[in-house]
This record gives sequence, structure tokens and C-alpha cells, in this order.
Amino acid sequence: MRKSKAETAETRQRIVEVAAGLFRANGIHATGLADVMATAGLSHGGFYRHFESKDQLVAEACEQGLIGIVGNLEAAAQGCEGHDAFNAVVDAYLSTSHRNAPERGCPLAGMGSELARADEGTRAAAVRGFDALVDMLATRLGSAQDEADRSRATFALAAMIGGMTMARIMADPEASAALLQDIRQQIESI
Repeated sequence: MRKSKAETAETRQRIVEVAAGLFRANGIHATGLADVMATAGLSHGGFYRHFESKDQLVAEACEQGLIGIVGNLEAAAQGCEGHDAFNAVVDAYLSTSHRNAPERGCPLAGMGSELARADEGTRAAAVRGFDALVDMLATRLGSAQDEADRSRATFALAAMIGGMTMARIMADPEASAALLQDIRQQIESI
């Protein structure tokens, strides 16, 4: 029995959502297609009905993950204005809850080193997401079009991504939390 176009689209979306979480939690190379499909409740053989390659899935999962983190950070800033909104975004990103849930977190922090070696489509998706995050931060500093605000936002985001990555590497949760706090304080002073 053939699936409708809507059912096929829903299945594809489920695969992308599952892959986005698994890639962020375990890494791209450590996550096989069989893992993705099994977690989605599907057979491995059905993968190629939806995607041409794992690279295509990685690009779509990265893009979806970045859209999600932008939405989550915008929600964290809701109700705040100006620098308070900027600080709310920084606080949400550099939180221990973000550190402890890489499967729902920022793909740039969760997969950054692997994204640097990914195919062109995946790298392009990562750059679009990075730019969206910079725009969001720059807007909260004043204007996404202002060169100084964009520069400060770019610096802040790079520090946030690097800080989150390092915090996840550290085995001592207290030292990790202290690192996040130190980075938060430095970024919020810009």
C-alpha cells in the first residue's frame, strides 16, 4: 500500500528530527543511518526513499537544529528589551541545561568540528544558521545592519559556541558550570 504525499512528508520530517537530535548528541560519524532509522521506527532500507545520501540528511538536520536553537533563544528573550534581551539569549545559551541536553542544543556546539569537514551543502546550512544567530544577537545589541553590533555579536556567538563545546568536554560539572559563568560575564559586559 502506497503512502500519501502527506504521510511521506511526515515520515521524512520525523527522520530529519530524529537525525538532528542523534547527530548533536553523538556526532555525525558516530551515528549510522541504521541508528537514525531505527530510532525513527523505520527500517534501514527505507532511507533512500527519502534522501539521496547521508550528507543530504546531515545538511537538513543541521538546518533544522539551527532553526530550533534560534527559536528557543528568541523565546528566552521574549518580554525583554535592549541589552536585557541580549543577556537573556546569552544566559539561555550558556546554561547548564543547554550543556546537559546536546540533543536539543546548538548544532554548531554539538557538531562543529565535524561540520567543518562536511560537504558543501552542510557547511552552507551551518553558515546560514550562524548568520541567523549573529543577526538575532546583533538586533538585541542595536541593529543587525550596524557593523559594530554585528562584530560584537559575531564575537559573542563564537565565544558562546566555543564555551559550550569546552564545557561539554570538561568532566567536572562544577568546573564546567564555572566556565560557562565566566564566559557569560565577559560576553554580557560588551
